[in-house]
Amino acid sequence: MDNSGKEAEAMALLAEAERKVKNSQSFFSGLFGGSSKIEEACEIYARAANMFKMAKNWSAAGNAFCQAAQLHLQLQNKHDAATSFVDAGNAFKKADPQEAINCLMRAIEIYTDMGRFTIAAKHHISIAEIYETELVDIEKAIAHYEQSADYYKGEESNSSANKCLLKVAGYAAQLEQYQKAIDIYEQVGTNAMDSPLLKYSAKDYFFKAALCHFCIDMLNAKLAVQKYEELFPAFSDSRECKLMKKLLEAHEEQNVDSYTESVKEYDSISRLDQWLTTMLLRIKKTIQGDEEDLR
Repeated sequence: MDNSGKEAEAMALLAEAERKVKNSQSFFSGLFGGSSKIEEACEIYARAANMFKMAKNWSAAGNAFCQAAQLHLQLQNKHDAATSFVDAGNAFKKADPQEAINCLMRAIEIYTDMGRFTIAAKHHISIAEIYETELVDIEKAIAHYEQSADYYKGEESNSSANKCLLKVAGYAAQLEQYQKAIDIYEQVGTNAMDSPLLKYSAKDYFFKAALCHFCIDMLNAKLAVQKYEELFPAFSDSRECKLMKKLLEAHEEQNVDSYTESVKEYDSISRLDQWLTTMLLRIKKTIQGDEEDLR
């Protein structure tokens, strides 16, 4: 069946659902089970929404799911209402990111009211991702990742909370909110070094924290590296710690070539990602008379 056929079928279902809602409001329906007509309307709206999805009419699908959600609320079916708002949000993601956020926020309100904080946290991440990729509003993405981390922490889901916090730290550093990033990297790094499974990743977090210190001030970075070595002796032997020391030395001597060479040497074994490249370039620019690129 072609898309226009699916769309026509969906429109017919919408009309049927609207008739059911209207009939449920009549005097006799009020006496004889108006709510069952509303339940039927909910199902029909959901079927219409799925037809619209098959026809790739995402806005119409989102609207139909929203209609179903509103009726579920009328019937006090909170869980079904929240599910329909999430379905609406997922449909709108493909057509209207802001409307997707509005629907997910409605779902979050219901889930938090029901005490379902883990699910609410998951949907805050979805909203953060829309702000990251579609609407490119990093401040708002940070706020939703922080909210998600809060809910996860409250439910003792620490590894999920840390994933969100690391997102916050990465963006905070990019926005030059270095102290905020440092606090998170140090906190996650300290937690990681006490866990046999996560111990290996602690050095990366301390490395990132040290780079953020370096962006503020070289002496800060020097003291931070010493602190991390005392705190986590394995950090001393890491390539990250050795690189930090070389960079500090190059900075002290105001030697751009030595700085660039150290970075290249590190990059030849462990590829630098975008975040590390950005931070290392920012530090490099503080060395006097530097106009060129890292590589």
